[in-house]
Amino acid sequence: MNRSPAKNVGRLILDYRSRTQTVNRPCDVFINHRGVDTKRSVAGLLYNHLTRLRLHPFLDSKSMKPGDKLFEKIDSAIRNCKVGVAVFSPHYCESYFCLHELALIMETKRKVIPIFCDVKPSELRVMDYGICPAKDLQRFSWALEEAKHTVGLTFDSLTGDWSDLVATASDSVIRNLIEVEEEQRYRCK
Repeated sequence: MNRSPAKNVGRLILDYRSRTQTVNRPCDVFINHRGVDTKRSVAGLLYNHLTRLRLHPFLDSKSMKPGDKLFEKIDSAIRNCKVGVAVFSPHYCESYFCLHELALIMETKRKVIPIFCDVKPSELRVMDYGICPAKDLQRFSWALEEAKHTVGLTFDSLTGDWSDLVATASDSVIRNLIEVEEEQRYRCK
């Protein structure tokens, strides 16, 4: 079936509008993760599953476009989200961005769901490589300790079931979103 070029362009414009309108909507869930460890596994799978559930998750690789200012876009998404998911992994604490995002999630008092993927909470430490200001190191250490003392999910990628993890994490996100929305409704009364 051949379509006219005008119909193809029109379809492309409508498709673009529907995607950009979704991108501009405040996110329900901010997924904080270390890309090299989890973007193609738990973070990506969780993003896709939450999207299919008609939620609006934020995942940097899916929610940002070329030209976006990193800190501006990410910080705005965190400040406007209702729930944060922190996916901890072996290289998580090596990333300034991961620790900055976690600190902002904690400072803004968002509900957070930790997922400890291939790492135990006791193994997570902020390292001082001499390039990070002392004030940031203190923020990061505080946020990491708060997350380590929050009930979360643990997962071993060698023996665990990915679909169970995604389902359990999604259920936790939904329960927390409902709780946050009920608290907001109660405060408005």
